[in-house]
Amino acid sequence: MVTPVLSGDQVALDRAWQALCAVPDPEIPLLSIVDLGVVRAVAAEGTRVSADLTPTYSGCPAVSVIELDAETALRSAGFAEVVIRRVLAPAWTTDWITETGRQRLREAGIAPPEGSGRSALLGHPAQVTCPHCGSAQTEQLSEFGSTACKALWRCRDCREPFDYFKCI
Repeated sequence: MVTPVLSGDQVALDRAWQALCAVPDPEIPLLSIVDLGVVRAVAAEGTRVSADLTPTYSGCPAVSVIELDAETALRSAGFAEVVIRRVLAPAWTTDWITETGRQRLREAGIAPPEGSGRSALLGHPAQVTCPHCGSAQTEQLSEFGSTACKALWRCRDCREPFDYFKCI
């Protein structure tokens, strides 16, 4: 996981961070945008705040919704001046999903990405663990699951199908 950059006064930062932690990802609402690793930097001082957000990919159809939801949450937290910046470099990878986010995926029956986004780019096959029983005896059924960022897998031991959050 990549740690976001934080700067400003601690009280304002804590308030901003709490607000952003409450913003769900529109596609996978069990994860916050913080859990997903979309929040890259936060600076807060008094009633002014800025946040840098990196979309999961540049063509993400939910990026405008995420930015608006982040701005709304920060305004609701008492910030009068809010600046949301879209930052495309470095590109987001599944390495940025927090451990809390990975645990929430497992609890929802979705296998979190395993390995590194770099490994996926190099064509290394995923070894996917079943989120239901923990078995490594799994097989891919379809490259696509309930969303484009997930694939459909099945456990050979417990026989349960599950989504796997693709490693990118």
